[in-house]
Amino acid sequence: MIRKLRPEDRAGWQQLYQGYQAFYGFHERPAEFYDKAFARLMAADTRDFHGFVADVDGQLLGLVHYVFHPNLWRDEGVCYLQDLFTAPEARGKGVARGLIEQVYAAADKAGVPAVYWLTAEDNYAGRMLYDRVAVKSPFIRYNRKV
Repeated sequence: MIRKLRPEDRAGWQQLYQGYQAFYGFHERPAEFYDKAFARLMAADTRDFHGFVADVDGQLLGLVHYVFHPNLWRDEGVCYLQDLFTAPEARGKGVARGLIEQVYAAADKAGVPAVYWLTAEDNYAGRMLYDRVAVKSPFIRYNRKV
């Protein structure tokens, strides 16, 4: 079942989010990183991040975070799907697809049909799914040197 993230999901959410952070090479995050992120997700600020989880019999098997933001090319704005992660035992079982589809539904309900996200070039398993549920952009991302 895909549903909104709730306060009582904190421990399971953090375990998944730590797995997501580790997947992208961030193995050590201070406790306050998770405290702040979860507080933002729980604040229900329409201008900040929202979250869904995949819940199977009380066990969280996946998460997704997304945010709506303005866009000069689209009066209605766009939706950025920032984080998507499934527990290893849930992969290949439709969990990630369900989480993406839930974000699509939330975006449609908000009148913001444009949804986009980024992934690592070497995330081959994820990209196999993304190629089925979305269209790959021709853009290359650059980050400021810091």
